[in-house]
Amino acid sequence: MATGNLTIDLSALARNWRDLNARSAGETGAVVKADGYGLGATVVGRRLAQEGARTFFVAAAEEGKILRGALGPGPEIFVFSGHMEGDTALLRDHGLTPLLNSVDQLLRHVEALPGHPFGIQLDTGMNRLGMEPVEWAAVRDIALSLSPRLLMSHLACADTPSHEMNPKQLHAFREMTDGLGVRRSLSATGGLLLGPAYHFDLCRPGIGLYGGLPFIDASPVVTLDIPVIQVRDVAVGETVGYSNTWTATRPSRIATVSAGYADGLIRAMGENARLYADDREVPVVGRVSMDLITADVTDLADDPASLQLLGRHQSVDTVADMAGTIGYEILTSLGGRYRRRITE
Repeated sequence: MATGNLTIDLSALARNWRDLNARSAGETGAVVKADGYGLGATVVGRRLAQEGARTFFVAAAEEGKILRGALGPGPEIFVFSGHMEGDTALLRDHGLTPLLNSVDQLLRHVEALPGHPFGIQLDTGMNRLGMEPVEWAAVRDIALSLSPRLLMSHLACADTPSHEMNPKQLHAFREMTDGLGVRRSLSATGGLLLGPAYHFDLCRPGIGLYGGLPFIDASPVVTLDIPVIQVRDVAVGETVGYSNTWTATRPSRIATVSAGYADGLIRAMGENARLYADDREVPVVGRVSMDLITADVTDLADDPASLQLLGRHQSVDTVADMAGTIGYEILTSLGGRYRRRITE
């Protein structure tokens, strides 16, 4: 077959949740937005629920509908985007809890779904989603009288533990929520790792569950092996790939593998990328194209049948560094052409 093999290790996923849960001072939920960070929200959600997660987070109501179909009744599913126009039936019919981000969303929710559960997202300085302090002060008493399920905010710089923004946002969150008697959540993976002061009642790890930084102790969840379509000899002075960006300086063996930027292997990796044949590193040469990557396998004893991009030698963050991006982008960009194998 010409498609790559993407292996998703659910036991590693579960182990990461358990490890993070052990570090949390309160409940530990799970973020499964973007189709479970590209790994399949239904598969990921079911395994995390089996492990003990009872609170889940998605980006949009449409994602929540899919997740509810996988989890069934019981677990709470929060929707980060809140109550958008057109969401009413989805929220009602699938038991989803919107995290309301503005006064307008609060009014929409109360009018469209009176008595339906909701949470409130507060802006503590990230300036992305949530009610600002002035907005919150204006509607706080009304909102509290309706018994919100959660008050939450999001840290902008939790991946950098020493960043001054972390205590600044912690202080702002406390000023907006202390003494209100409502369950609170401030931290995703990075905030959870900052320590108990940031935990409150509920932590909601995302990237750490899937093997990414800043959870340096995470077990790798994803392995990606890509088949070699062809291996050819390239003479000194010959070029490989678009725009002649690589020229052979010695007689070379060049392997062409069946994946490219259409499969989430970002073009910006270029010649910074490395693949592996068992324990031997081989460099990518030439440009990453839509469907193909070429690698220099001259120093291998035998031509490989496949080469590995993600696995025991390279994490999603290692690959992300090659492209000047972050592990989140690598995970969520993994394409639909891979043959996926789930291991327990």
